[in-house]
Amino acid sequence: MSELFDQVKEKVSNQNKSIVFPEGTDERILTAASQLAAAGILTPILIGDKTAIKQKGEEVGVDVSRCKLMDPAEFPEFDLMVETFVERRKGKVSKEDAKKILLDENYFGTMLVYMNQADGLVSGATHSTADTVRPALQVIKTKEGVQKTSGVFIMVRGEEKYVFADCAINIAPNSQDLAEIAVESATTAELFDVNPRVAMLSFSTKGSAKSEETERVVEALSIAKEKNPSLTIDGEFQFDAAFVPSVAKKKAPDAELQGDANVFVFPSLEAGNIGYKIAQRLGEFEAVGPILQGLNKPVNDLSRGCSTEDVYNLALITAAQAE
Repeated sequence: MSELFDQVKEKVSNQNKSIVFPEGTDERILTAASQLAAAGILTPILIGDKTAIKQKGEEVGVDVSRCKLMDPAEFPEFDLMVETFVERRKGKVSKEDAKKILLDENYFGTMLVYMNQADGLVSGATHSTADTVRPALQVIKTKEGVQKTSGVFIMVRGEEKYVFADCAINIAPNSQDLAEIAVESATTAELFDVNPRVAMLSFSTKGSAKSEETERVVEALSIAKEKNPSLTIDGEFQFDAAFVPSVAKKKAPDAELQGDANVFVFPSLEAGNIGYKIAQRLGEFEAVGPILQGLNKPVNDLSRGCSTEDVYNLALITAAQAE
């Protein structure tokens, strides 16, 4: 695992990226941010009452002097931020409501990213996923050609690295969604030096069963190829046909992938979530994520049970996504 993040660290260390941490008084956030700042890897922006952040830093014994501290209530460009937010929300929010909303750390931090005063955001140590993702969807929004964000896990065991998607966001993706997930997951794979070979998973291999579910995956494959003709992608596959060369030879001898896939797109959140946890618990893979993808700028969500190391590593990933 350390080798994986050493590679990411090397990528971002000279990029001078700044990452927003809306939960500026959380001990795990403070510790990770101080480590990142001290090593000169990136500039952490800690959001909250500046006195409270400094006091908490002293309490837990970390130096936040190299971090940038920002209090929404004291932000000199707050009026400009309010105007920008109202414009971005296209009349769905009044100016008075915007002033209240932007005192919320997650909304404030997301606006810093949108206004190019930061490169990405990491939240979720004390907030729910909805608290983190909602401002991003309202303000940063998804990339052109992408209708929904999705969540992937990088599965690591020794030198093995695989991408599993979507394991975090979309409960019942349609063909368009699956195609978007496939294309975006390939891009995420490249961040981790994985040359993407994408398998669209199902309970069927190349027409061995036919149903509404399998046809959805077949259609997704066609859409994904249109979106990115250079992408190495095939399906529909059962997992063994996508992963085991001898099985691929029997079940799909003419397929572009011959048991050598490294990016796996699951047909539903149910399948993806179960799949990555089986690999994690029975296969002893480490699961890095969820990493959110498909947004115009990177925003990532921590688990509320996260460790300092989790915060540190997710900040590295967010900085890499901002390149």
